Amino acid sequence: MTVAPVDHERNGALLAWYAERRRSLPWRADNDPYRVLVSEVMLQQTQVDRVVPYYLRFLERFPSVEALAAAPLRDVLDAWSGLGYNARAQRLRDAARIVAAEGWPTTAADLQNLPGIGPYTAAAVASIAFGAEIAAVDTNLQRVLSRWHGAPLRGAPLQVLAAASLGEPAADWNQAMMDLGSTVCTPRNPSCPDCPVRDWCSGPESYAPPTPQGRFEGSARQLRGAIIRSLVRGPSTVRRLTQQTGFPAAEVREALDDLSDEGLVDAQGDGSYRIAE
Repeated sequence: MTVAPVDHERNGALLAWYAERRRSLPWRADNDPYRVLVSEVMLQQTQVDRVVPYYLRFLERFPSVEALAAAPLRDVLDAWSGLGYNARAQRLRDAARIVAAEGWPTTAADLQNLPGIGPYTAAAVASIAFGAEIAAVDTNLQRVLSRWHGAPLRGAPLQVLAAASLGEPAADWNQAMMDLGSTVCTPRNPSCPDCPVRDWCSGPESYAPPTPQGRFEGSARQLRGAIIRSLVRGPSTVRRLTQQTGFPAAEVREALDDLSDEGLVDAQGDGSYRIAE
């Protein structure tokens, strides 16, 4: 697909800004697919500042895809605990087992066959690690493109415009769009005077920020995380988990049922629960 002249000029300004202002992040040290995948899975629904220390500790503990593939789920969840959305860790370990046995898929389409890898993560890994010329469409890119084109983009129109706007190399363009959306073209109060592509932008009005996520305190997410942290230390019962978490027993049982259905937790014959294998 040919890039229009306005996109070509805008991309030139964007990539020049990125070359000068790119964030120094540990997963950008090289294009190793394992390191890229770990970072992209950790960054799902989690801010960069929170991810960095977890990423460094995780890579120290599991330095290769083979090391992660061989690890018990309990050890993986122990390294992940506190980052949230623990099912990501389980699926990442399962993906590592497939890669260790069969080798790396190198296209976005094939990467999506790995557990927990959706279109965005697959495109990010394919472009950064394997040089694929494909746009990695996430909420940052959606917001930036919506403002560029003066319309709230989603679905097929978003995908088409992302492909049409893609700069080269795609790896740099995708990461530049991420940096722009994270540091300048933010959901609320964007820093338009500091934007390197403001001359080719329709303005921030076309994008409506999403509704903020519900409170974490007292939520099912908080309870699930507390249960996983407890079970990483060893098996436990509903009674002990109720005492430890401060949540009602009925909510603890419901959370355990959900965690069991997801394959994170196993119920034992004596009424206790443990981390699954």
